[in-house]
This record gives sequence, C-alpha cells and structure tokens, in this order.
Amino acid sequence: MVIIKSSKAIRNGYKDISALCKATHEPVHLTVNGEGDLVVMDIGAFYRRERMLDVRAQLLEVEADRLRGAPDYPAREVIAEGRAMLRSLTGGTSGE
Repeated sequence: MVIIKSSKAIRNGYKDISALCKATHEPVHLTVNGEGDLVVMDIGAFYRRERMLDVRAQLLEVEADRLRGAPDYPAREVIAEGRAMLRSLTGGTSGE
C-alpha cells in the first residue's frame, strides 16, 4: 500500500502523519506540487527494514560464495541459522 500526502500534511499535521506511520508500519510519501519529494516512516519499521536488507545482503554474499565454489553446509545447520536470523528480525517471535 502506498500512502501519499502533500507536504502541507507534515507541516500542519505532524502528529497525524506520525500516528499514521506508527499504525500502518508503512512509509508515507510526501509530495510538493504533486511530485514525490520525501518518504517518512516509523523508526521501528525503518530499523526492521534495515535489518532485513542486511540479512538479504548476507544471503546474496553467501550465494555468490557458493557459486564461486565455497563448501556447502548441511541443511540442518542452515535452517538453524535461518531461524536464528528470523528471531533476531522479529524480536524472538518467528512463529515456530
């Protein structure tokens, strides 16, 4: 879902934009004269996104290593490591 608001919304209703970001955990796109200008989001959602991007980068690096001939690891070890990563991303509630 893309939430779009004019720049006036942040100037005149910061608390409303803040509440919207916190309630939806989605970024809010701000426009000036109908053109995209900024994106604002809840800080918790921002840090979760950053952690997810870090994990994705690590996974891509592992895959690149594998393609270059790095040794494989037993599935059990990989699954355990993946679950540990999920717990770190979700604050310990990975749905297991």
